[in-house]
Amino acid sequence: MNYLFIINDGPYGSERPYNALRLAMNLVKREGTGVRVFLMGDGVQCAVRGQDTPQGYYNIERMLGSVVRRGEVAT
Repeated sequence: MNYLFIINDGPYGSERPYNALRLAMNLVKREGTGVRVFLMGDGVQCAVRGQDTPQGYYNIERMLGSVVRRGEVAT
């Protein structure tokens, strides 16, 4: 099974990127599963290195890196 996640919200200010990446991180661990993440609009900010993570938020950069190691990311 192949999955495509399109993230178009910025990394902090909405839970959408966090929820998409959390699901992608779990799916990419499954055998025979392909995961692609497409970043567009404000979602491209999720891939910026050295993010200053606000208090109480997960680091989206690290989450994206976890998916990149096993899946594919396009901007």
